[in-house]
Amino acid sequence: MKIEVQNKKGLTTKLSIIIDKKIIQEKLNKRLLELQSEVNLKGFRPGKVPPNVIKSQFGKAIYGEVIDQILKESSNEALKEKKIKPVGQPKIDLKVFGEGKDLNYDLEVSSLPNIKLKNFESFKATEYKVEIEKKIIEEKLNQLAKEHKHFSDKKISEKAELGDQVVFDYSATVDNAKFEGSEGKGVQLELGKDLFLKGFDNQLVGVKKNEKKIIDATLPANHPKKELANKKTKFECTILNVKAPEKTKIDDSFAKHMGAKDLIDLKKLMESQILSQFNQALNSITKKEIFDQIDQMHDIEIPENLVNQELQAITENLKKEEADKHKKENEKLAKSRIKLGLILNEYGEKNNLKVSDEEVNSEIQKQIKGMPGQEKMVLDYYQKNPSASQSIKGALYEEKIISLFKSKIKLFPKKITSKEAEKIITEFNKPKVNNYPDRDDKKTDVKAKDSSKKIDKKRKKISKK
Repeated sequence: MKIEVQNKKGLTTKLSIIIDKKIIQEKLNKRLLELQSEVNLKGFRPGKVPPNVIKSQFGKAIYGEVIDQILKESSNEALKEKKIKPVGQPKIDLKVFGEGKDLNYDLEVSSLPNIKLKNFESFKATEYKVEIEKKIIEEKLNQLAKEHKHFSDKKISEKAELGDQVVFDYSATVDNAKFEGSEGKGVQLELGKDLFLKGFDNQLVGVKKNEKKIIDATLPANHPKKELANKKTKFECTILNVKAPEKTKIDDSFAKHMGAKDLIDLKKLMESQILSQFNQALNSITKKEIFDQIDQMHDIEIPENLVNQELQAITENLKKEEADKHKKENEKLAKSRIKLGLILNEYGEKNNLKVSDEEVNSEIQKQIKGMPGQEKMVLDYYQKNPSASQSIKGALYEEKIISLFKSKIKLFPKKITSKEAEKIITEFNKPKVNNYPDRDDKKTDVKAKDSSKKIDKKRKKISKK
């Protein structure tokens, strides 16, 4: 096999590859002999069909199959010999081919850039430590108690007030006609929350147990049945009960009802939950701080084909006029994502970071456990969508890289109160002009794949010629 570099422009290399016709013939003969044991033709015993007969029947298809395999093997060998790490899909341009001829083709491939990584000592970031005040825990406890309040029956003569719970049956009509969903039994409404229909609660204020009440309301604009949207509706309600809210006592009994051992345990659980929520948001800020420095400290060439792929992913759900309007911003976003992904991946590879299938499966199991009653649906989703599992792998890979950075760089701990944390998070979440764009985790794992999987579809056409 002869391999010559025709030209090299930036990250794109064009190779000329020639395979001697003798090698091709040897592989053709070998394949014909293999097919003797596989082909059954009328008039010949199994395994005894002469190679020349097989060739006369299936010659073009066999030649295409052999050339296809030669293209895979020779392309990989050429890339390995020239020490090219391909990214994206290499292109094949067939120059000369045909039985009895040398195979001559051009291979054009984009390669990963050489990245000179900055030392970890060059980076610094803030590590936030949030102190949750007792006042915050008490506020959350009171809020929890309000959300899980109990109601007790009022006297039959007592009227319903805002904050009370009214239990009722109803029969509704639109233009004096029944409709799907026009009947309701044992409906419970906490007056004042306005969770049923707008203005419905206020009309129940003043009702008493066993009363009948006609309520006029308007069905919502987003009603599932379009013909019922915004329709004026008459509800005939039978009041079954009126209940007043009881003041919830926050004690060990309440804590046990909420799934804790006692009140002290409930407070610890709540503190842990609040802290976890703060840490998740603040860790994103620290990660962004590291990402910004990685972007600023490295200047690399970016493979154009990867940018085009990313740009296509960004704009695939946009209308053409919308994509054209924000073309420059989208191109900048695509380049930024690819650049950061390539650099992060280089740090990962240089430090031998890997994500195993077991780790991916473990993460999927966590998600399944977090959605009780929908386990089968979640599992089916990942089984039918391999790209979703790959996305998880990319996210885990990125987290490993970030953990590596945090263990190596200068981290400055900063103690803050929960109010300070809220202010920092709010400020961070404000839209910023010309700020480094957020990344999609799945774009981190930009790795050179087996080039045999990326050879252009042109080689597939050979067997048809």
